[in-house]
Amino acid sequence: MRMVAPIEIGICCTDLEKLRNFYVDVLGCTAVNDIEVPADKSRQAALANNGYRVARLQTPWGERLKLLQPVLSPETATSTEWILSRRGLSYITFIVDDLKAIIARLKTAGVTFLTGTDRVEVRPGTFLSFIRDPEGNVLEFVEYSDIREYRADLGR
Repeated sequence: MRMVAPIEIGICCTDLEKLRNFYVDVLGCTAVNDIEVPADKSRQAALANNGYRVARLQTPWGERLKLLQPVLSPETATSTEWILSRRGLSYITFIVDDLKAIIARLKTAGVTFLTGTDRVEVRPGTFLSFIRDPEGNVLEFVEYSDIREYRADLGR
């Protein structure tokens, strides 16, 4: 496979405005566009029977999150205590340079922390924090003391 753009992730939601505000105001993504897709096109795309709205957001690295709100409210996924206790998409990881600062912003935003409000050192020099966004999706934030140990291609 030869990719021509950074990866995009679609997130089905019930309150697109609230979720967009979180990703833009709290996490610093940039709003790209907001489109209404009619029922005939959403059926052809196998996304929704009655149409949907999609808002695209972009991270500073260029990845895009697509927030998708179908006209008819989607089913609620059941939350589990353990992130890896069910199959399917488990979480989205954001690799950051200052996890303590991100945690402080997330505390102010009132998110639900799965790992507590302090960063967790999972191995020497690797720190993480798991949260739930306003709709219950799991997000991971990771800080590496030396990003080159994780991604040599990013070392500068």
